[in-house]
Amino acid sequence: MRAGSVLELNLLRQETAATTARAASAEAVNNSTWITERAGVRCAGAHMIIDLYGASRLDEIALIEQTLRRCVAAAGATLLHIHLHHFEPNGGVSGVAVLAESHISIHSWPERNYAALDIFMCGKARPERCIEVLLETFTPKRAEIQELLRGRLNDQVG
Repeated sequence: MRAGSVLELNLLRQETAATTARAASAEAVNNSTWITERAGVRCAGAHMIIDLYGASRLDEIALIEQTLRRCVAAAGATLLHIHLHHFEPNGGVSGVAVLAESHISIHSWPERNYAALDIFMCGKARPERCIEVLLETFTPKRAEIQELLRGRLNDQVG
């Protein structure tokens, strides 16, 4: 195969992957409503705030990426992109999984065995299903979980 052909093939693969990602995003937006209903309240989405105390493996960036992917699958969400950053010298990780339904973010302080996560999802995605994945992976001694209903449609005027 000629060198030009290999380059053209790689470019075609990249274009196809980008087109597929755009199509998946558009399909998620167009084929399902973005509105969430929780306990009879219609809202823009459910936002879960999760604090993990006495947690482990918070400096393992590959494990964190794998865990975010497992959370996305468990919630039935559509992954668009993951970006993680590993800090030195403490090994903490900050990052986000960008979803068609919104996002999952993590900020970890392994030297304190603490992680802060935000999970915000709209539509038919089930953010609460991420909790089991996070507890199984990071085995915290204690977890504090809050849920906020964002953009309550029942309360809107006009």
